[in-house]
Amino acid sequence: MAIDVSRSGLTESNPKRVQLRNVWTNVTFNESAAGGRADPSDIFELSDQYIVETAALDPMIATFWGIPGHDDVMTDYSPEGWAGRLELQRRTMRQLAELDPRDRADRIAIEVMRERVEAERDLIESGEYHHWLGSMNSHHEYVHEIFDFMQRESDEDWANVRQRLAAVPDALDKLRASFMYAADEGKVAARRQALACAGQCEVWGQPDGAFGDLASECESLDLTAEAGRAADAFLDFGQWLRTDYWELASPHDPVGAERYQLRARYYNGAVLDLRDTYEWGWDQLHGIERRVADLVEQILPGASRDECIDRLNTAPEYVIEGADNFVAWNQDLIDRTIAELDGKYFKIAPPLRRCQSMAAPVGGPNTAYYTPPNEDFSRPGQIWHPVAGRTHFPLWNALTIVYHESTPGHHLQFGQMMCQAHTLTRFQRLGASIDGHCEGWALYAERLMYELGYLDDPAYELGWLVGQALRAARVILDIGLHCEMRIPSSERFHPGERWRPELGLPFLIERTGYPPEYLASEVDRYLGMPGQAISYKVGERVWLEGRERAKQRLGAAFDLRQFHQVMLDMGAMGLDQLRAELDAFGSPMPEESVPAESV
Repeated sequence: MAIDVSRSGLTESNPKRVQLRNVWTNVTFNESAAGGRADPSDIFELSDQYIVETAALDPMIATFWGIPGHDDVMTDYSPEGWAGRLELQRRTMRQLAELDPRDRADRIAIEVMRERVEAERDLIESGEYHHWLGSMNSHHEYVHEIFDFMQRESDEDWANVRQRLAAVPDALDKLRASFMYAADEGKVAARRQALACAGQCEVWGQPDGAFGDLASECESLDLTAEAGRAADAFLDFGQWLRTDYWELASPHDPVGAERYQLRARYYNGAVLDLRDTYEWGWDQLHGIERRVADLVEQILPGASRDECIDRLNTAPEYVIEGADNFVAWNQDLIDRTIAELDGKYFKIAPPLRRCQSMAAPVGGPNTAYYTPPNEDFSRPGQIWHPVAGRTHFPLWNALTIVYHESTPGHHLQFGQMMCQAHTLTRFQRLGASIDGHCEGWALYAERLMYELGYLDDPAYELGWLVGQALRAARVILDIGLHCEMRIPSSERFHPGERWRPELGLPFLIERTGYPPEYLASEVDRYLGMPGQAISYKVGERVWLEGRERAKQRLGAAFDLRQFHQVMLDMGAMGLDQLRAELDAFGSPMPEESVPAESV
């Protein structure tokens, strides 16, 4: 079925909705957002234990989570380090099998943790993590970006930074050892990824780059030597990727259906029918393209899509000049959106009414991204914009990105999980981020803002749909490339041919309207992260279909704000589990597990 771009007729909560006593309703926000249940069940205790052990085995993720006590240590990415983390996953799976849930919340928490720990175990056992290399979300990137998440205020903070800087060369050596360990097993990354990551390392290793900036920021300690050695280590690692590892790496980009299914399961928490999903992606793209053509005719009659986009990229009413002004524009939009949605379509907890717009560090992804708050909200949610080297910022396609990354998208979703210390396990709040769930929600959030009238200007609707076209094309291209599927014979683009990497860029240029230089990095991203790129549309599909089924099932009793609150309060989960929980929305639950707030 083609995408339905008509409005759904959503309105704010119906004041006459039926009140059901024995229905799972939204949970009251705990102002402290800490402490967990007064009487924790076994899954809460196992979750706490797992997070503590994970923090010790992976100190960098501990910093990202905001867990103190590990900020002076780097994660061990050597084969021995992975072996230690594998033992934790295996032991945790055995412990999970012994738990009996005492209520619905326990049952959900156990299922979430079992699915994630199993997925993590499978990636280590298969050797995927030992040669995990790509231009986005790779371990060498974590070694670089961890400093962005470290506290840098007190002398103790800076002492931790110094210790970690000094550990960068050893961390990269251990990562190199894993690559060689995997290579001995015949498991290597693609040459394309080796060259892309080598280029990143060369940027990060520049004397006037991020490490030099970090050293100059510190007034209490002289970090020049440590910063210099860290930069040199990245230059050396990049050179090794470009030469020695390139010789070992595979000239073949596709990973094949078996490895693709493994990675897609990790990113989506679902076992997908790849052929059905591939064909559905084509249907989605066709429906979006029809609506895009209608909008182009409204905005600039007689023009092509690309001519219309060129016009919007220079139209004064849809452009802002200056990186600082663009970051400030985003901040103002974030603040206004939170204020307007709170109480009407969402119940936004006080700590979530703050979300920072930030300029992204040089050398990172060429797209905006979000980082969630830590456990005590001392670090707020943040949106990072790639503004370096740019002065001209079109707004027609930037508006929906704010909704995706901030509220009602990632910021509301991840922040709400952090607020639920009294109902969600620590694992659910910290360790259960799943792309299909979170990226699917963010696309759902974009569509919701369209449905609520925030994209009524045809230019802003076009910006949303151009992004939707890219996400649909990702489904086609990611599955098509890695599984080497055929392009349907009915298509105008290379009909009947098998997908190969050199077709990726011209396909995206033809079907999305994004700049070629950006799309080239997108193709590299898909080839380096099999199964991740599909998570946006695949996840959105589950959210939208689940909401529609709930509306049909509940009729006049369906309440949009309650739907949002209940589903967000459940936290992240795989798409297979999400589909089941969406279908249970509004259904009776056992009497003994009804929250007091709903009685």
